[in-house]
Amino acid sequence: MLAGLIFATEDADDRSGVLAATLPFGGLTLIEFQARLLVAAGAAQIVLVIARLTPELLGAINRIGRRGVSVDAVRTAGEAAEKLHPLSRVLVVADGLMTTNEVMTSMLGMAGDVLLVTGAGDGPNRFERVGAQTVWAGLALLDPKRIAEVATMPKDYDFQSTLLRVAAQASAEQLWLPAAASAEGHGIERDSQRLAEKGKAILAALVPKPAPWADRFVLAPLARLALPLLIARSVPSGGVGAAAATLGLAGFAALYLGWPISGLLLAIVAMIGFSLGGTVASLRDEAIQVRIQHGGILATPIFAVMLLGHGSAAGWIAAVSAIIAAALAERAGSPPARRRWWASPLAYPIVMLPLLAWGQSLVALIAAGLYAVATLSAAIETFREKP
Repeated sequence: MLAGLIFATEDADDRSGVLAATLPFGGLTLIEFQARLLVAAGAAQIVLVIARLTPELLGAINRIGRRGVSVDAVRTAGEAAEKLHPLSRVLVVADGLMTTNEVMTSMLGMAGDVLLVTGAGDGPNRFERVGAQTVWAGLALLDPKRIAEVATMPKDYDFQSTLLRVAAQASAEQLWLPAAASAEGHGIERDSQRLAEKGKAILAALVPKPAPWADRFVLAPLARLALPLLIARSVPSGGVGAAAATLGLAGFAALYLGWPISGLLLAIVAMIGFSLGGTVASLRDEAIQVRIQHGGILATPIFAVMLLGHGSAAGWIAAVSAIIAAALAERAGSPPARRRWWASPLAYPIVMLPLLAWGQSLVALIAAGLYAVATLSAAIETFREKP
């Protein structure tokens, strides 16, 4: 069992009386973002070490609890030791830490106590020193007995620092922070403006890196550019989805009126918009919006293909065949098994676009169908190869 221990005791540098853990970050608060990473890493329990309970922190605790994990707020090491299961593994998150899911999960397969470290000259001064040339990089994977050991010490000792010393003295293994992590924003920050600025790199790193080429080389780069801007301006995910829907309807109208290239281009832009809206909604835990935006991604190419084929019987047959094959391919190809060349909802209109520019709408529909069939065949063979 994995448990998370998040420290939230320090005040923000530029906001008197405001905890650094409750500073805005990615449309949430920083502590909610940290909890989100822990839940994604598999944590079933989260313990928050607090100095005082503010209204902002209380609201954040309530929202964290909606993720389906057990959430407890404690003030001392003794209270934390009582809450943690003795057989659990505790993933410790430093006060004010920004990081990514890749950095956090890199520790999970290791046995024994583990400290994430970096060079003494590589990180900010807020990183605590654990060796002559190393400092703690803000994450640790520990046995609960380390917290119990801290509980036996004088109560005026700083919990976070003492826990770090106890782990270091117990010869915890040191795992070096990847060199690219600092560039992606990993670090401790308690200034609201610097947090927002450095958080752009973290938000960009949160964009998934899908395997299919259309999503990887078109959707993902655009999302990394646009996501920090949308979050910084508090653009609602529903607003992004509404704009995408408007573009999609305009594209459908263009296709119906016989302007296939313009219509398909608008449909592609609409799908990109739905993808951005879904990513924003996912960051803000808006489950309904996530489903709506995902539905928009799936529905847009379906309607576009149907409108392209509506002029003739051959076009209808090609359109319906392509839709059925694409639906089966989407169903059969689970995300972990997908290959780079496989089709995705965005890939079909991109593949069709050059053929439409050539004036061959029927050939474009047939090409989309064949691409879907090839992807479906590969997905079936991949499934059969599994032991």
